[in-house]
Order: sequence, then structure tokens, then C-alpha cells
Amino acid sequence: MPTLGFLIDNRKCIGCHACTIACKSEHQVPLGVDRTWVKYVEKGEFPHNRRLFTVMRCNHCDQAPCVTICPVASLYRRDDGVVDFHSDRCIGCKACMQACPYDALHIDPLSGTAAKCNFCTHRLEAGLEPSCVVVCPEQAIVCGDLDEAESSLSRLIERHPVQVRKPEKGTRPKLFYIDADEAALIPGRALRAAHTMWSRFAPPADTAEQPPPPSNNISGARAAPTGVTRPQRVYDVRPRSVAWGWPVVAYTWTKSIAAGSVLAVAAARWLANPFQAERIAPAMSVVAMLFLLVTTALLIGDLKQPRRFLYVLLRPQWKSWLVRGAYFLTAFGAVTTFWTVAVWSGRAGPAWWLSWLATALAVPTAVYTAFLFAQAKGRDFWQSPLLGVHFLVHALLAAGALWVLIGAAHPQVSLRPPTQWTITLLAFSLATVVMELLTIHPTQDAKAALKRIVGRPYGIWFWGVGVGIGHLLPLVLLAGSAPLLAPLAALAVLVGLLALEGVWVIAPQQIPLS
Repeated sequence: MPTLGFLIDNRKCIGCHACTIACKSEHQVPLGVDRTWVKYVEKGEFPHNRRLFTVMRCNHCDQAPCVTICPVASLYRRDDGVVDFHSDRCIGCKACMQACPYDALHIDPLSGTAAKCNFCTHRLEAGLEPSCVVVCPEQAIVCGDLDEAESSLSRLIERHPVQVRKPEKGTRPKLFYIDADEAALIPGRALRAAHTMWSRFAPPADTAEQPPPPSNNISGARAAPTGVTRPQRVYDVRPRSVAWGWPVVAYTWTKSIAAGSVLAVAAARWLANPFQAERIAPAMSVVAMLFLLVTTALLIGDLKQPRRFLYVLLRPQWKSWLVRGAYFLTAFGAVTTFWTVAVWSGRAGPAWWLSWLATALAVPTAVYTAFLFAQAKGRDFWQSPLLGVHFLVHALLAAGALWVLIGAAHPQVSLRPPTQWTITLLAFSLATVVMELLTIHPTQDAKAALKRIVGRPYGIWFWGVGVGIGHLLPLVLLAGSAPLLAPLAALAVLVGLLALEGVWVIAPQQIPLS
């Protein structure tokens, strides 16, 4: 069985867009999205300037992260190395878009499912080459068998230095470039020009004039000579919108509250006494069920194919943490339901051991999202080893806040244990935030995401709401030992958690991948 790959010969490409048009015609690709496109980058100053043309598309990786993260095996790798997809299985979760470091996937606006270059598999099976290869007037696009030494593709790779995009990701891409320039291959090397047809998509003024990041030539492409104007991207597809927006932000928050509700009862039994745990258990069980229902609604509502949501459970691809998380949520929801029934029906024995089982499931329910984000290899900031700690601490903080709120409304519940619990966790949460800020992030994309979080445009949400209102204000209020202020401090904690999770989810998605 052959191992198929593509090569783009930049010595020949004239930027005619014939490949883009052929791809659209062959696959009936709707307007506004592209499987194959050409990016124009200009560098230098007149009269020593030049324009670079770079064809962008799926890299058909040997270790494709989109295949690993897809929860329903809609994406799969064929025996010939082509990464193909079953649109009739896709649930539109957009996880593949986050996993792809090359921005190769999009949601088809007509079908509501993921789509990308599939090497024209229907033509391959008929013994034909992909349409983009056939239509290229300069033969700048070459495809062939990488395992066959005499294929035109293999000969070109053997005779000329070639580059790939983002080799450090370990995806082993099979899209090669001859005579590529890092200004075109590495998204952060070129600014969006402010006076072209894409001017309205230019970055805000605070980032538009930043000096170019130091080159480590990670793609093996030609580095820009020193002393020249930073390259500009003058023609490109529209920047991708944020794939995981406010529903995912809200889901991480409601999930933390649902898990925290159960953890609060365990904490009360451990830090106070069983009597206080029994007093808050009925209210906590209702809060857990309510926020679990909201979490489920948010997850299903964010799918582009919500009617297929059961495919995650019925047609699982077990390597995906989206599947594992769905099973954690399902098990946690089932046990919490039985626990709620036992609590409200007065069955102390079953309620006791069900609460501990629910506690055991609350921890992976709170943390699994960190592993899902880690599978999203396209977002470097999410690869932080502290992400799982953040999610666990957020669930524990939610537990303390809920314990304070319900305890303040219950005359038989002492506020001292939950206040001490919350103060300790607020201090620990601040420590983890400081550790994240002091961590040396290894890539420019991760550093750029962190800069957006702590500076513009999200600094006010991070420092003002997440740290100020969500951490420092509750510490002051709770340390004052004023019972009337404790509920206000608890509400501030929950608001701060929402702000922190919001910037952590949104900011990394605004870093361009292509």
C-alpha cells in the first residue's frame, strides 16, 4: 500500500488560485470556507521587496491529532496515509479544529460537519490525481508515493531541501515545501497588512507594530534577513472565528459548580462533622443536578449536529478525551441522581456511600477537560501541565463558595469551616496563577496567548475580575470575620472563576494557526 503525500514547489507557484478554484468545483465547497487556499506574504522594502505565494491545506499527518481527538471516528487515516472523514458520523463538536496545528479544518456551513482536503479520494480510487494537481499550470503541486523511490515526489524530496510546517508538533506532516520562507510558513512571522482588501481583519493597534519574534527557524525555512521591514500578509482567507466560544466557557464553569457541590459535602464531613454534611446535602444535591443539566444542555447546544450527540456514547473513539469525559459526566450524573433521591427520601445509609462514590467521580469530572485541551495540539497555551491543577482548584473553590452560601442560609451550619477552606484555596489558587505567569512557555504562540490574557484585550477580565474580584476581594471579606459579608465573598469567588475560565478558553483561540 502506498504512502501518499503532497509537495508544493514554491519556485514555480504563481499564486493563480487555480488549485483553490479546482478544489471548490470538485467538492462543491461553499463560499466563505476553503479546503485549499493560497496565502500572499510580502517582505522587504521597495525596490528590494518580493511577494511569496504559499499553498495551504491539510498536511495528512502520520500522527494526526485530529484523528485522535475526534470522539466518533469521523476522521480516520486510510491505509494509503490519507486522512479522510465520514461526514455522516460527525457531530460538529469542533474538537478537530482545535487539534489541527495547521488550521486545515473548518465547519461546512451547509452540512454543519467538519470538512477539509481529503486528497480527492474519489479520484484516487478511479486512478486519477487530485484536481489541484491536474489543474496547476506550473506543476507546482506534486503528489505521489513517498515509499516509491522513483516517484516524482520522492525524487524531488531527495534532490532538494524541503520544509514542513510546525515539525515540533510531532505530527509527521506529509505536505512538503521547496524553497519555502518562514514568513509564509510560520503564522506569527507576518503581520496582517493594514491597507489591503483584508484591512478590516488587521490586528488591533497594540499588536500591529510589535517587533518580530526571534527566529529559531523551527520549520527549516529561509529566515528573513536582518534589518528589513517585518513581512506582511496581504492576501489570505478570513481569520477563523473562535470555535469554542461562550458555551464552552459556561460549560467549564457549570461543570466546576456541579462537581464542587458534591465535593462540598465531602469537605463538610471531613473538616466539620457528619451532622453539618447532612444539613447541606439536600441543597447541594439540588445544585449539583441543576448545574449538571445546564452543563449537558450547553454541550449539546454547542454541537453543529446536536441530534447526533448520542454518537459520543454509542459510537465512541476511545482515544478522545471528549469521549472519556462524556462517560465521566454520564456516570457522575447517574450516581448524583441516585444520591439526590436517597438524600431527599431520608435513606441515610445509601446516601452515605453514594455521596462518596459521587465524590470519587467528581474529581475526574472536574479535571478531564484539561486532558481534552491537551489533545488540542493547535493551541499551545493549553499544553500547560498546570491546566489540570487549575480545573481541580476551581472545582474545590466552587465547593467552598457553595458551602458558604448554603451555610449562611442554614442556622445549624457553622461558617467557620467553609470560610477557612475557601481562604486556603484562594491562596493556593493565586499561587497556581502566579506559577502559570512565571512559567517559561516554550513557543511564541503560547507566549502570545499569555500576553493577551494579562495585557490587552483581556487584562481587565483577568486582573480586575478573575484576580481582583474573584480572589483578593473574597480574601479581604472572609478574613474580616463578618458573617454578613461571607455570602458576598462566595458570589465574588464564583464570578472570578467564570472570568478566569473565560480568558483561559478564548484567548489562545485568537492566535492564528496558518
